[in-house]
Amino acid sequence: MATKRDYYDILGVDKNAADAQIKSAYRKMALQWHPDRNKSADAETKFKEINEAYQVLSDPKKKTNYDQFGHSAFSPGGAAPGGGFSQGPFQYYSTSGGGNPFEGMGGFSDPFEIFEQFFGGSASPFGRRGPAKPHYSLRIPFLTAVKGGSEAVTIDGRKHIIKIPAGADTGTHLRFTDFDITFEVEEDSHFRRDGADIYIDHKVPFTLAILGGTTRVPTLDKELELKIRPGTQPGTMVRLTGKGAPHLHALSRSSRGDFYIRLVIDLPAHLSHRQKQLLEEFEE
Repeated sequence: MATKRDYYDILGVDKNAADAQIKSAYRKMALQWHPDRNKSADAETKFKEINEAYQVLSDPKKKTNYDQFGHSAFSPGGAAPGGGFSQGPFQYYSTSGGGNPFEGMGGFSDPFEIFEQFFGGSASPFGRRGPAKPHYSLRIPFLTAVKGGSEAVTIDGRKHIIKIPAGADTGTHLRFTDFDITFEVEEDSHFRRDGADIYIDHKVPFTLAILGGTTRVPTLDKELELKIRPGTQPGTMVRLTGKGAPHLHALSRSSRGDFYIRLVIDLPAHLSHRQKQLLEEFEE
């Protein structure tokens, strides 16, 4: 699967870039890749990457953590980035402090408002006009993001049920009357995700790879009995078309990415004397 890109590379700046350079680069790229302006297929993915990178590099404490630990600083169990304050399952970010890349451009408090001004209408299906509202980041389970669901949260003493659309991803932004929410999707112990495509590494015994047979592989929907051809090589990829995550903004609910199974040959760490003899005979 694709390796997560370096935040500096995403914004096109080096690690010694000043705050003003980071802010300027983000502003330029956010305008270029916003999905309401850029209609290319990967615009939404790039826009999410750009916003994620800026959220870290514009915050001194998060930037320090990232420079020291890389992406692991924001992984479960990794070094916790600073900034903001926690409220239940949320991390709160004030829109009045820190690096607003659009300051000096008519007083916009976030990138969505500037697109409403430049391009007309709402910058997203959850768009709004008016004063800036509290913005929360909500961590959600991997499978909830893929399949959709709901999370009960408490904000300012009031309980809210947040409906999560199928296909949500890290950076998916929802607007409500009194607050905004951006999702942060937790990692899964089995599955990895790249947009709407899902990847899994599946171990098979080396004897099965050599002789062929069947193995059971977990997927998003149910376990699959997968046929292994004799002589299967390490790293062989099996693609299940349309069995990945739903496309968030697709017109058809049945529109999904693909599911990829990478076969990892499980070699034994120890062999008996007889097993070694058999392998030596095979080699001859």
